[in-house]
Amino acid sequence: MSWEHSGFKSIYQTNTSEKYSYVNVVQKPIEIYVFVDPLCPECWALEPFLKKLSTEYGRFFTIRPIISGHLSTLNKDQFDRPLKIKAIWEKTANRTGMCCDGDLWLENPVSYPWIASLAVKAAELQGKKAGKTFLRKIQESAFLYKQDISCEETLYACAKAANLDIEEFSSDLYSSSAKKAFQCDVKLTKEMEVDYIPTLVFFNQFTEGQGIKISGLYPYDIYVRVLREILEKQPIPSEKPMLEDFLSYYKTVGTKEIAVVYDWSMAKAEREMKKLQLKQKVTRIPVKYGDFWKYEDEQRP
Repeated sequence: MSWEHSGFKSIYQTNTSEKYSYVNVVQKPIEIYVFVDPLCPECWALEPFLKKLSTEYGRFFTIRPIISGHLSTLNKDQFDRPLKIKAIWEKTANRTGMCCDGDLWLENPVSYPWIASLAVKAAELQGKKAGKTFLRKIQESAFLYKQDISCEETLYACAKAANLDIEEFSSDLYSSSAKKAFQCDVKLTKEMEVDYIPTLVFFNQFTEGQGIKISGLYPYDIYVRVLREILEKQPIPSEKPMLEDFLSYYKTVGTKEIAVVYDWSMAKAEREMKKLQLKQKVTRIPVKYGDFWKYEDEQRP
C-alpha cells in the first residue's frame, strides 16, 4: 500500500489561482479515478468509505470506476487456487466487516472473471450511473450470494436489478465497444502505474498540479485529507441524509456501511436497522459475515 503524489499531471490545464465559485462546485472540480476489479475483496471493503465520501463531499467530485483487469487472469486449473482465494476473502471479511463469502470458490467458482469486467463496460454504455449500479449488483452477487458472475444468467439478473435495458445490454455484452472500453481501462491502469487495487487517483480540473494517488485501504480521514489537499481548501461536509433516504437511494447496504457513513458504532447501526425491520421497511439478507439489508420500496400489506 502506498500514499503518494503521482507522477501524472492534471488532465486539465487552467489558472491555478482560480477560486471555487458556486458554478465551479456545480461543475465538480475533482475527478476521482477508482481502480477496482469486481472480484477484489478489498475493493468491496472500500465501499463504506466511498459512500461516506460521496455523502459528505460528493458535491466536489465525480467518481470514475476503472476496471483494472488485475484479476482477469485467474487460473482455475490450479487446484490450490480456490482454497487460497477463499482464505483471502474470509480474512478480508473478518477484518473489514464487509461480507466476502469465500465458499463461492468451492461451491460455485467464477469460471471466466474477465467476462464480469467486460459486462461492467457494457453496462456503462447506458450511462455512468448505470455502470456504477451494475458494478455494485455484481459485487453483491459474488460477495453476498456466492454467484458465478461470469455466468450470463447472473449477469442478466444483475442488469435487471440495475434497471438496465436488457436488450441493449445483451447486444453490448460482447460488442467491440465494450471490449475497447475494457482495453482502455487496462491501458490506463498500466499508464498510471497502478499495481495494487483498490487505488484512487484524485485530479483537480481547475489547477495544473499533479494528481494524488493513494493505493490500498486506509482510514476514512486519509481520503478526506487527500481531497482537502487536491481542492486546496478546507471543504465543509454536507449534512447527512435521513437514514431512510440513504437506504432508498442505495437499496442494499451493509451494517458496516451505515456505521461508517453515520459515524455510529456497529451496535447502534444494527439497532437502527432492526427498528426499520420491525416497521417492515427493510429485509435482512442472510450472509456469512455481518449483516446486509434490502430496502423495501413499498410497505408490505
